[in-house]
Amino acid sequence: MTRFNHIIVRTPAKSLVDGLTSANLGKPDYKKALEQHNEYIRALQQCDVDITILSPDEHFPDSVFVEDTVLCTPHCAIITRPGAKSRRDETLIIEDTIKRFYPNKVEKIMDPGTVEAGDIMMVNDHYFIGLSARTNQQGAEQMIALLNKYGLTGSIVTLEKVLHLKTGLAYLENNNLLAAGEFITKPEFQHLNIIEIPEQESYAANCIWVNDRIIMPAGYPITKAKIAALGYQVIEVDTSEYRKIDGGVSCMSLRF
Repeated sequence: MTRFNHIIVRTPAKSLVDGLTSANLGKPDYKKALEQHNEYIRALQQCDVDITILSPDEHFPDSVFVEDTVLCTPHCAIITRPGAKSRRDETLIIEDTIKRFYPNKVEKIMDPGTVEAGDIMMVNDHYFIGLSARTNQQGAEQMIALLNKYGLTGSIVTLEKVLHLKTGLAYLENNNLLAAGEFITKPEFQHLNIIEIPEQESYAANCIWVNDRIIMPAGYPITKAKIAALGYQVIEVDTSEYRKIDGGVSCMSLRF
């Protein structure tokens, strides 16, 4: 089973309040967002990992969402090419850090491909890649070719409604998959033990497994009970300000 040793996060910039969004929940409160990010780091500190905290970058309102910029695998790191143009150069400000952890094992997605790693879910050695407004066919195909180079596999999943694949899915290891909405019935996931998230709690489908703990958004009791029933230790964090800019628990860290 996977074990994570390293986590990379980035402190949110004050420009976060102007992050991309389709949520119609109002602008985030920066002070509260910073407190919530600190709470998120404290949750990660309970998971036996080494945490690298990168400094904020005011040029990039969405740069707190480091997950989208790099796919970190056990064998290589693949720097993405975000589909949102305003986020494209976020890859430049994380590249040096990634090279430190993956000497001579850093690959890149090239134009015309676009990929955001929020569209990629790792299940053992296989990577499900969602085609979305942010990840196109060329990007997904490049990603699969790069994964193959390192002995890993990938496949493409179509999305109907959500922003990113992991908006509606979380793989919790041990064959357990949290799924909401359109993903509950998708044929490519039926070999897994699907834990259905009710529609009213669909935001909670975006969780992360970190060394047998599950970090999930606070305030979703049905989902929390279902995860706890599987035997995991559950850590809740408030992500209300990140939800306002289409962000969730997985978006805010790189885990490898």
